[in-house]
Amino acid sequence: MKQHLERNFMPTDTYNQALILVQKLTIDEQFQLMEDLLTILRRQVEHKPLHSILELQGLGKEIWEGVDVQEYINQERDSW
Repeated sequence: MKQHLERNFMPTDTYNQALILVQKLTIDEQFQLMEDLLTILRRQVEHKPLHSILELQGLGKEIWEGVDVQEYINQERDSW
């Protein structure tokens, strides 16, 4: 149980306490707990909001500060 998916995982006291309690459960109870935890995790993942293209709005806008838009467009057209 020492290996974790995330390399920098640092168990909290709550996590360690839960692990101790789980080890006191019967095998059947541990399997039931695993099923319940997976159900909870699946619901969290399924309801995770998708990203929107609108999240990119304004990203990198600082590179356009001080640039004359029409002049830039004219330069681009002339480069063709």
